[in-house]
Amino acid sequence: MKIQKSSEDYLEAMLMMQEKHGFIRSIDVAERLGVTKPSVSYAVKRLREAGYISMGRDGLITLSDSGMEIAQRIYDRHKFLSRALMSIGVSESTALEDACKIEHDISQETFDALKSIAEREKNKK
Repeated sequence: MKIQKSSEDYLEAMLMMQEKHGFIRSIDVAERLGVTKPSVSYAVKRLREAGYISMGRDGLITLSDSGMEIAQRIYDRHKFLSRALMSIGVSESTALEDACKIEHDISQETFDALKSIAEREKNKK
């Protein structure tokens, strides 16, 4: 099943919140993504129904194994693409913004090829 870009963004933001705070709250996700709390509530409902997250009685969100897998894949792409763009002279703010756009649309084949090139260059040094 193909997951929507917006769902990938939410899962990635949730992973970032978990890494930063040790927990995931809807309000933090809303602030991170610059969206309203009702938007997060709607997304959380969809993600929960799809089995990507669960929500405890305390209101904290937990990524399921499948949600974590998607979040980690997108976050890894984001970090790699941001670093790659900055390494060729793109400003940090532009690199971060462009990486967000690219991370969802690039094929796994192309992403793996880019990582392979970067690894070869790293090993030359």
